[in-house]
Amino acid sequence: MNAIATIEQRQLQERPDLRPGQTVRVHVKIREGEKERIQVFEGVVIGIRRGGCRSTFTVRKVSFGQGVERIFPLHSPSIAKIEIGRAARVRRAKLYFLRTLRGRAARLREKRRPST
Repeated sequence: MNAIATIEQRQLQERPDLRPGQTVRVHVKIREGEKERIQVFEGVVIGIRRGGCRSTFTVRKVSFGQGVERIFPLHSPSIAKIEIGRAARVRRAKLYFLRTLRGRAARLREKRRPST
């Protein structure tokens, strides 16, 4: 068991601290034939599954009136970078209730930033 943990430890990458309710921009490397490009997926983090190098996070966005969710492995080499935008005040770990809400009802209350 210890050998597996040491192998997984080497695969971990430095990523920002993600929380449910944050709006993130995930820069994903996409291979098309011989070419490789970066595609940005921007949405709200609705869930995080912790598990060392097997950690994943789910991002939800609404595109052309259709809800789109994508699950990303946190330590995947196909993720170029993760930018954190706004942060919302949420009271639960999984925000699956956003799937049934539409329009203004699906908005989350923004977290207060500390005044300087």
